[in-house]
Amino acid sequence: MKALCWHGKNDIRYETVPDPEIEDPRDAIINVSSCAICGSDLHLFHHFMPSMKSGDIVGHEFMGEVMEVGSEVKHLKIGDRVVVPFTITCGECDQCRRGNFSLCERSNRNKAMADKVFGHAGAGLFGYSHLTGGYAGGQAEYVRVPFADETHIQVPDTLTDEQVLFLGDIFPTGWQAAVQCDIEPTDTVVIWGAGPVGQFCVRSAVLLGAKQVIVIDNVPERLSMAQAGGAIPLNFDEESVLGRLNDLTHGKGPEKCIDAVGLESHVPRSPDSMYDRVKQSLWMENDRAHVLREMIYVCRPGGVLSIPGVYSGLVDKIPMGQLMNKALSVRSGQTHVRRWTDDLVRRIDEGQIDPSFVITHSVGLDEGPEMYNIFRNKQDGCVKVVLKP
Repeated sequence: MKALCWHGKNDIRYETVPDPEIEDPRDAIINVSSCAICGSDLHLFHHFMPSMKSGDIVGHEFMGEVMEVGSEVKHLKIGDRVVVPFTITCGECDQCRRGNFSLCERSNRNKAMADKVFGHAGAGLFGYSHLTGGYAGGQAEYVRVPFADETHIQVPDTLTDEQVLFLGDIFPTGWQAAVQCDIEPTDTVVIWGAGPVGQFCVRSAVLLGAKQVIVIDNVPERLSMAQAGGAIPLNFDEESVLGRLNDLTHGKGPEKCIDAVGLESHVPRSPDSMYDRVKQSLWMENDRAHVLREMIYVCRPGGVLSIPGVYSGLVDKIPMGQLMNKALSVRSGQTHVRRWTDDLVRRIDEGQIDPSFVITHSVGLDEGPEMYNIFRNKQDGCVKVVLKP
């Protein structure tokens, strides 16, 4: 089959690789109909995530048709149309029973390695390094899905691929980020980053009834998309973030802050961002934490910081004194996709939201390597890339 494979920093290739096979009676094989490049894939592209190996198949946002099932698969049959969550879940461990699906205790087959790095391992993830199980990803013609009875979302035939594809990652990620904020009708919610996850944070905060939603970015097309979804745009290249937020909150600061950027924040004129880049280049720090610092500084005392943005390791100069003295709550984590998807499928089916709004580029899988560069550089107003095998 054909797939997109990682071969090092800024090196994704369209290659022929062996077809996946059933390895466990609980597996299924999916014929991929649509997949997407996620902002998190760029962290692999830039080689900020450890434990990748040359030839690894990337991609964790995909869907398709069931073409083969293992002997112990009970709830899927050949021909079923499914979206596959990026988190692989057994459905039986303590964490899965609590609905903490991204913390599944059984699906990470490299658990011993992850335990050493994190203290306790999280779930296995598709196409996202050997630290998260080393599973082949979904930017391919076919994918093996472990624990297939639990690791799937069945979707109505009345909805198109474009409407449901993002149930596998960015829609529930934006939704969880907003839910973690405990949004009240009087709240101002500020979202750093107007990329794909940020766009769904905007729509989710609006659906959950926030009084005011503000989004911070410097790409005009992304800010316009967020504004169309109900947000007030703030371009950090053109105005002071602190000054504008003070104006919009009467000097009190926002109650709820969401980091939809993660480890690769880009603020060239900020001294702390320049500091991060120097330390990162010297391998003295993993991640650039400008957004975290800014959120802690501007958030209203007693507020909530929600962090869906991916971080890979160590960060420096986090103002813990501000965090503690302002009594801020921090909520984070990989997305518990299956916790949210029944509700989100209903909302799509009822017309409350059409997730396809985020798509700006739709091309064949063979154009994937080129699209990684377009997505990385935010060219042509790129927000979301969909690939068709």
